[in-house]
Amino acid sequence: MRLSDYFPESSISVIHSAKDWQEAIDFSMVSLLDKNYISENYIQAIKDSTINNGPYYILAPGVAMPHARPECGALKTGMSLTLLEQGVYFPENDEPIKLLIGLSAADADSHIGAIQALSELLCEEEILEQLLTASSEKQLADIISRG
Repeated sequence: MRLSDYFPESSISVIHSAKDWQEAIDFSMVSLLDKNYISENYIQAIKDSTINNGPYYILAPGVAMPHARPECGALKTGMSLTLLEQGVYFPENDEPIKLLIGLSAADADSHIGAIQALSELLCEEEILEQLLTASSEKQLADIISRG
């Protein structure tokens, strides 16, 4: 599967701002919830885990991949991409997060290919910068389709 295959229709969005990190999580997971990739419990599990363990899912400066354990309500494997034009601060993190990659992993293995492709994409500084400065859903989708 290609990286773009993990993103269901309407799962890529650009949003002006979130009032706090909890709302940013909501924004990043709503398309997966709407498409029945996750349950409401999954979103709450991410928030609870963030409060208890800190934002363990920050991948790079400005980039986070919120997720929880499969048994917390992941129904299908998929991803979403949310770009916040104004970054939001997460607990115990000094740098604002602008790019949220919501992950639903229905089991321990089905998302590994997506994570590998995403890692390769994010390791390239130029591509990461393009993601962080994109101005439309189409731009984001075009960048992801390279992975």
